Amino acid sequence: MGSRLPKIWNVLARYKYLITIVIGVAVVGFIDENSFMKRIQYDMQIGQMKSEIRKYNLQNEKAMKALDELKRNPKAIQKIARERYFMKADDEDIYVLSTDQEAAEEARTKANEINETVK
Repeated sequence: MGSRLPKIWNVLARYKYLITIVIGVAVVGFIDENSFMKRIQYDMQIGQMKSEIRKYNLQNEKAMKALDELKRNPKAIQKIARERYFMKADDEDIYVLSTDQEAAEEARTKANEINETVK
């Protein structure tokens, strides 16, 4: 055991700069909370968030245009009421064409409920 300590000390003394550099690179590159790996992960996360921001901005612009259209044009309100809520004028009939039986039944009951509340 006594003969090993001087050999280890000799290796450490000989390669002290290399050992210091390797440990420094390991700390800065991988171990530290401000490491390069974390920075790359944060950059990827920022990119994803920026794309989400763009998506939500486009969605907001579409909603604002639709809102402006609804404020200016009463026929747009009628169009939405007819398409989404199956509302109708007094002299009209509504026919729902669907291959899905449950969706057709649900739409029919929804239209009946809305028509009853309007009357």
